[in-house]
Amino acid sequence: MTFHIITIFPEIFDSYFNESILARAKKAKLIDIKIHNLRDFTTDKHKTVDDTPYGGGAGMVLKIQPIHDCLEFLSSKFKVQSLKSRKARIILFSAKGKRYTQADVKRLAKYENIIMICGRYEGVDERVAKHLADEEISIGDFVLTGGEIPAMAVVDSVTRLIPGVLGNIESPKDESHSRKNYLEYPQYTKPAEFEEWKVPDVLLNGNHKDIERWRKENSKRRK
Repeated sequence: MTFHIITIFPEIFDSYFNESILARAKKAKLIDIKIHNLRDFTTDKHKTVDDTPYGGGAGMVLKIQPIHDCLEFLSSKFKVQSLKSRKARIILFSAKGKRYTQADVKRLAKYENIIMICGRYEGVDERVAKHLADEEISIGDFVLTGGEIPAMAVVDSVTRLIPGVLGNIESPKDESHSRKNYLEYPQYTKPAEFEEWKVPDVLLNGNHKDIERWRKENSKRRK
């Protein structure tokens, strides 16, 4: 699985992608993460990526030309098709996009390449959404300053489902959202008592049937 991230702030990702599970997945060559600086695909000496919105209004809008040219570059250099393809999916992060869920995580994990366009400023020229991206995604009903945090969320969530990434293949099976509306049962670890707060006795008795029953009873169904 290769993640391609198109951004005007490429260094934002350095710390997060070089720690913990993602770093190990990269080292094991289970994933590859390629960051593409949008300014490298501009055509003027100032490397301009944005301009004022037609019709007036506050803020600046990311231009379609550098995004288009970056996608064309990916198509030629990495054999990633910029048109609809089973091997690649082009995502535009947008506050008006569809809410990102675990169902989307499972769906995206089937692709060989995920290309993510990180918006900034007032937004992105609408022609990117209409003619270049396969889908628009939002990670919640709130506004961020850019698409970089959503890109990290997609890389993290999809990577966890790639075989070999997690040490225990059973780890994702009973996690929250692993099934529709399912929320995982509570988890505890040592010590068994802390500040008079005790771990439920059933988890300490070693009876696996009782533990399984307790976990089932204490998992939740989101309404």
